[in-house]
Amino acid sequence: MKLLCSSTSPYSAKVCMAARHLGLDIEAVATRTDDAPEELVANNPLGKIPVLLRDGEPPVFDSRAIMHHLDRLAKGGLYPGRGEKRTEAEVFEALCDGITDCLLAIVYEKRTRPPEMQYQPWIDRQWAKVTRGLDHLDAHLPRTTKKLHGGHFALAALLGYLDLRFEGQWQKGRPRLKNWPKKFEIFFAAYADMKPQA
Repeated sequence: MKLLCSSTSPYSAKVCMAARHLGLDIEAVATRTDDAPEELVANNPLGKIPVLLRDGEPPVFDSRAIMHHLDRLAKGGLYPGRGEKRTEAEVFEALCDGITDCLLAIVYEKRTRPPEMQYQPWIDRQWAKVTRGLDHLDAHLPRTTKKLHGGHFALAALLGYLDLRFEGQWQKGRPRLKNWPKKFEIFFAAYADMKPQA
């Protein structure tokens, strides 16, 4: 299997960390979405990463679909088996991914428009969502043990992306969230090498 991905992409990082945790052998292929390479757009018409390429099988995208596919490949191990605990893990992952979506909206607004055309009310609305989401996460962090689930990897990717693109702008007043990566690294030692980075 190959994963079309990017070292800066939080969604790529989430999937790569989960695959490592599950012991699955997946080749990471650095892919620039701006270039719209044929291998990417032929396998995901949206031109987004990550995309999981499988021999003789259709590609899998987006990151949450890939995560659930990896869970099935590993016969479990990435999500609780059933019931409310699984729902909690899936909702937690959705929240982390949603916050990440807002961060990316801010980054793209600032990256693709000249300063005089950037729409500050839009940026402010996205940051308000980020703020509410991070406050909620700080107050409701999941139990973190060696039994990691998809939400843990989504949170790890989110915090890595915050450090990459919003360093020093999110930690104040959120001590539990700020210190969580140290706890995560106890159970996933490769975090420093696999989190989003330039």
